[in-house]
Amino acid sequence: MSLVTKQAPLFEADAVYNKEFTKVKLEDYRGKWVVLFFYPLDFTFVCPTEITALSDAYEEFKKRNCEILGVSTDSKFSHLAWINTPREEGGLGDINYPLVADFTKKISEDYGVLLPAGMALRATFIIDPEGVVQFELIHDLGIGRNVKEILRSLDALQYTREHGEVCPAGWEPGKETMVPDPEKMKEFFKKVPEGHF
Repeated sequence: MSLVTKQAPLFEADAVYNKEFTKVKLEDYRGKWVVLFFYPLDFTFVCPTEITALSDAYEEFKKRNCEILGVSTDSKFSHLAWINTPREEGGLGDINYPLVADFTKKISEDYGVLLPAGMALRATFIIDPEGVVQFELIHDLGIGRNVKEILRSLDALQYTREHGEVCPAGWEPGKETMVPDPEKMKEFFKKVPEGHF
């Protein structure tokens, strides 16, 4: 079952941030957008490319009043060891957001992404400032996420909320949007050339 339009399951868990152990409570992020992403395991192959790409783009998320939280079923000790390992040696190096340790696997289970083997699928959730899930993407382990697409989805969610219009296929900031009305929709198709999507 999808979590979209539902309250995001709350959690409090150990995490690593700024190379220190800390606690993360999802409830503390109310009033901000949150990209909550799950990945399978520390010290693997695709995962560090995603984690570091999101960290490198952190300022873009911050501009949009959005925080990032990464989650796996590894321990906080494993997270810290991976962060303390330089990128060129297969580690993460410094990361601009917390990595949450879901060692009990409850968070992954609550979000519907826990595999029988005890690790999480790759999953991305965008949670609005009221704590409601507005976006989810869950997929198998072999393919990495596209940070630009996560940002585009966040932009679209924020645009529709602010303007009451909807975003068509492939929408990016600055492109035409649609008024969700059968007659006004025709105006959109008059402006947009064939093959635009």
